Parts: sequence; C-alpha cells; structure tokens
Amino acid sequence: MAPARALEGVRVLDLSRVLAGPWATQLLADLGADVIKIERPGAGDDTRGWGPPWFSSAGGSKEAAYFTCANRGKRSLAADISDAEGAAFVASLAEEADVLVENFKVGALARYGLDYAALSARNPRLVYCSISGFGQDGPYASLPGYDFIIQAMGGLMSLTGELGGPPMKAGVALTDILTGLYACNGILAALHQRSNTGRGQWVETSLLDVQVATLANQAAGYLAEGRDPQRHGNAHPSIVPYQAFETSTRTIALAVGNDAQFRELCTLLGREDLGRDPAYATNAGRVAGRDKLIPMLEAEFRCRTADEWIDALRAAGIPAGPVNTVGDVFADPHVQAREIRKDMPHAALGAVPGVACPVRLSASPPRDDLGPPALDEHGAAIRAFGWVAVRK
Repeated sequence: MAPARALEGVRVLDLSRVLAGPWATQLLADLGADVIKIERPGAGDDTRGWGPPWFSSAGGSKEAAYFTCANRGKRSLAADISDAEGAAFVASLAEEADVLVENFKVGALARYGLDYAALSARNPRLVYCSISGFGQDGPYASLPGYDFIIQAMGGLMSLTGELGGPPMKAGVALTDILTGLYACNGILAALHQRSNTGRGQWVETSLLDVQVATLANQAAGYLAEGRDPQRHGNAHPSIVPYQAFETSTRTIALAVGNDAQFRELCTLLGREDLGRDPAYATNAGRVAGRDKLIPMLEAEFRCRTADEWIDALRAAGIPAGPVNTVGDVFADPHVQAREIRKDMPHAALGAVPGVACPVRLSASPPRDDLGPPALDEHGAAIRAFGWVAVRK
C-alpha cells in the first residue's frame, strides 16, 4: 500500500496562470494535495501556447514545454468565469476547497463573486491566496506584474551582469518562482493555524515584495551603508576569490570561503608567495586587492584543464565545479543517481519528461506519477461529480 502523502485530503482550487501561482500549486500537488486547475475554455493557461519548444507526438498532439514545467499533478477543468453559470460552478467548488490560489488583477474577481470576501463568507475555512505583481494596495496595485519588469524594478537586474556592462535579467523567471515558493509557505502556515482555529484566512504576496525581500545581503548592505551595490559579473561583492575562472578547456566556478582555503589554493596554483603575502592574508584584504590578485590567479588557472583543476581543488577541500550547460546537468552522473529527471504520463502525448520535486520526505514522499493535464482533461468528471471525481 502506497504511503499517505503529506497533504493527502487537502483540496486546492487553482485559478492562477503562467508561473508564480502554478509553481505554488504544483508544489502543493507534489506534496499530495488534490489540485483542480481552472482554465479558459479553448485556450487554457497562457503558457500552453508559449512555444517552441514543444513536446509533440507522432499523432500531431503537442504541448508547450513551459506549461509542463509548472503544472504536473493537477486536474484540468475548463470553465468560463465571466459566464454566470461558470462562475457559480467554480464558487461551488470553492465551498468544498481548503485552498484557493489566484493571480488575477487586483479586485478583478469581485465582479464574478470569486473574491476573498464572497468566498470566505460561504466557506470560512478557506485559505485564499492572492498573488499579484505589486500587492493589493499602494500606487502600483493596478499594474500588471511580469517577472522581467519586476526584476528591473526590484533591483535584481542592477546587480546582474558584468562590471561596466548593461544590467541583465536572470536566465530563468526567478522572481516568479520565488514568489510561488513564498506563497506556498504562506498557504501551509495558514493551514496549520486553521487546524487550531478552524478558520481560514487571506494569504497575500506580490512579485515586487518577494523580489525586494530576496535581495538578501545586497539589500542589507545598502541599508547598512546607503550605497548602491555594483555589478560584479560572476564575482562576489564580499568574498574573494569567489567567481568563475577560465581553464585550458572550459570555465569552472570556485568558491573560496575562508583564509585557510585561500592558502591551500595558492599552494595548488604554485603561488605560495600569494598565500604568504600580508595583503591577501584576510578576506577583507583580498576584496580590497581584488584588481591585482584576480589576474594573477587567472593566469595560473589557464595552465591546466578544468577536470584537472576540479579534481585537485576538491581533493584539497576547496569548493569547485564546472559551469555546465543544461544538457551537461542532465548527463551528470550525480543528477542521474538522484533521479532528478522523471518521465510523467500525459493523456495526449503518452509521457513527457520533467524534473522531480526537490523536497524529499521519508514518511510521505512526494508523488511523481501524475503528469501535466491536457486542457479540460478532467472537466466532464468534475462537472458531473465535483471534487470526488477520480483522476484516471
């Protein structure tokens, strides 16, 4: 008999689209919640059309890879909430739900009777989570929120890129993903409190709030000194050497976290003189002398291959690794040993590959047997039987 999932019995109504909200509800599904995803009839979630790349079958069926990355483990129901009948049916599902997640424009769901005030009156136990670009109040509340815009407005782009180069966004929609994780944490906290009080609550977060919060040490540095942090490319503003280095074959990443590791590094490089130099004896000294020190280290790293350096550095206890492509990642023997790639069933495609939930629970492992749904795949059963409809 399969073990019970951690969130077994928790019902989640997912009215969110694109990435931040679906990322939160996908994690809830991974942990065992029953998630019904409400989608627009005929079109579905916007990301169903965000291709290429596509997963496709010989029979002509296709699904955008983007959609599959954030929607495994859910049931799909196509419902037009702008229609009175559609909105009423979604509201009836909310009456029996534990959680509702939405990322509509602020105030938009009130016209359909699907806002927090209306639904919590019908279901006081409901945990209602709203995700927006800028929050439910403030001068920007009515603006749409897109990850790229928030990375710009929230300071992340000002920190990303080479010194002297233009600001850059991160290579993935990191603000969306972090917002989904924060939203999931808020939902789980509200469910825990409900177990004591019997009442749900309104959980609210925004992309901008999360982006500013996750500036982390860079925000703290600004608040400490009142100076804008600068871009350092692959280098670290406060630790040296902590960056990428070119070797004779490929780029590696090096993270020297303390003075003892620096001395070990200098020995490996054949530059014991640098390890003995008082100017570089402490991290503060190395930060101050970065411009002179780094070119000397770079010259030594170019003399050997990446594999040779990584083996030597790891043997000396110095953190280092290759700068991998995504293809390199999935070919890595450790990634394969951890079974991070998972093939999941799909109604139209047979199966699609994906990435496993990274949270591992010894007594209630996340499920990995439910792939992303086809549009309205479960609609007929849910319309006939509601929550009790069984996913095939």
